[in-house]
Amino acid sequence: MQATRPLLYKGFIGRSVDEFKRLSHIVFSLEGIKGAQGPYELHNFHSPESIQDCKIMSDVEIGGFSNANLDWVSSPAPDSGIPPPSPNSPGYARFHGTISTRLPKDRPDVKRTGYAAFRTRDRPPTIFGRSLINIDPYVYLALRVKSDGRAYFINVQTESVVPTDLHQHRLFVKKPGEWETVLVKWNDFVRTNYGFVVEPQTEMMRQKVKSIGIGLTDRIPGPFELCIERMWATNNESDADTVVDLSASRPKDAGGAPVHKEGKLKTKQGQKVAWGDN
Repeated sequence: MQATRPLLYKGFIGRSVDEFKRLSHIVFSLEGIKGAQGPYELHNFHSPESIQDCKIMSDVEIGGFSNANLDWVSSPAPDSGIPPPSPNSPGYARFHGTISTRLPKDRPDVKRTGYAAFRTRDRPPTIFGRSLINIDPYVYLALRVKSDGRAYFINVQTESVVPTDLHQHRLFVKKPGEWETVLVKWNDFVRTNYGFVVEPQTEMMRQKVKSIGIGLTDRIPGPFELCIERMWATNNESDADTVVDLSASRPKDAGGAPVHKEGKLKTKQGQKVAWGDN
């Protein structure tokens, strides 16, 4: 069984050849009829160059004082006694920095600060047109992460009519400080705009995903750190430590135990979005 390959960032001809191979594989493996035959790698951090394909954002852009960094870290040596993110993994990314809610004195229009995020960059075009990610054949977004336990959000941007729309979901983890694989259903993401839930909700444009990233908007001053090895689309639950399924009464881990977390997203009326509620 051959996994669907990622579209690599390279020259126009190289990207076009890779896209042709990917589309040909879908056709000849009859994925359109049988469904996806393997995981689809969206982005991995196995090389130092991988972080260059990501964009870092923080409230510094509006005069704030938070700082954010995305560094590449080589996996520890096998005899170091430190668990690697996964077997034979050459490395991973470390998203870290400090959150500050201090307001800039010279910007009276800025009423709120205290956020940091990163996302994959928009994919360059190929001979087939604009490069967008099609996750339609897949049920889950999978992430291999090690979190400090803060309230991070997964952010998915599509080629939406409203460019500032994001589809968001809490990154629920079961084991802060340890590596784990978290699966989130694509259908459970919530459409937001500038941090507020948008009504009416519309389904994610699953065939036109532009970027995927992670953000921290809990506005709790102090340091943060999240390590991530890779992100991929999958239909397989078997390797997950935590499966977030909002069709149940609340999110559960792979063993069926409830994951107790409170939501942070709000509507413009101030009502909280309760993750896991029916």
